[in-house]
Amino acid sequence: MRRSTLGRIWPNATAIVLFACFVFPVYWMFSTAFKPTSDIITDEPVWFPVDATLQHFDRAVHAEHFWALVRNSVTVTVGAVLLSLVIALFASFALARMRFKGRKSFVLALMVAQMAPWEVMVIAIYLIVRDADMLNSLLPLTLFYMVMVLPFTVLTLRGFVAAVPKELEESAMVDGCTRTQAFIKVIFPLLAPGLMATSLFGFITAWNEFPLVLILNKDPEAKTLPLWLSQFQTQFGDDWGATMAAASIFAIPILILFLFLQRKAVGGLTAGAVKG
Repeated sequence: MRRSTLGRIWPNATAIVLFACFVFPVYWMFSTAFKPTSDIITDEPVWFPVDATLQHFDRAVHAEHFWALVRNSVTVTVGAVLLSLVIALFASFALARMRFKGRKSFVLALMVAQMAPWEVMVIAIYLIVRDADMLNSLLPLTLFYMVMVLPFTVLTLRGFVAAVPKELEESAMVDGCTRTQAFIKVIFPLLAPGLMATSLFGFITAWNEFPLVLILNKDPEAKTLPLWLSQFQTQFGDDWGATMAAASIFAIPILILFLFLQRKAVGGLTAGAVKG
């Protein structure tokens, strides 16, 4: 009985500790954004913003080129995610359903590309974009962000496609569907959990990317929001209130997207097949 009780306590205690470690920085960021400057720079930490203020958010939102940077971030992020999903859908179907020469080598190449540190290739990417006369353009960012998330997207969707029973596809083809129609009408609706998981990963990767846009886009109106987070400085040092407010605004789309996808991605693949 005692061993059973201990077996239930330590996993829950570990989960609580990990939850606190991950949540506390987020709480501190949001709470600092609402604190007056006197409560931020004090020697004694202020755990709860008693005299809450919105002046830091006002300074962050009214920063120079803010809405242009919002538009740029949304454009390159959504564009990269959509392109990677379209390409990964066909690639993952080919890897999961077809047998062709070089298939295993292709999967290995995707894994190597996924592990490659993109920071070491920034100089080569800069030279390519410069020679193409496309600096300060959103198109190179969109394409390179798409390439960043594509290996993970293909490998993840390959597992979801392989999990769909072949009998469902074969039944549709027996009923008169072509292979393309069977993929669109049978397999594609069952890939919703995989599409949501990979799109969330791609969105976070592209939304948070910093080194590449720092090198390629020097024009103030061609930058993205990660660079906007580093501009809140005064002659006395960093403006931590505005920085935390900007970080809170920057994190809100990811939190909303995560909560939305988590709520929608309910149910297994086979359960969806039975309901269909």
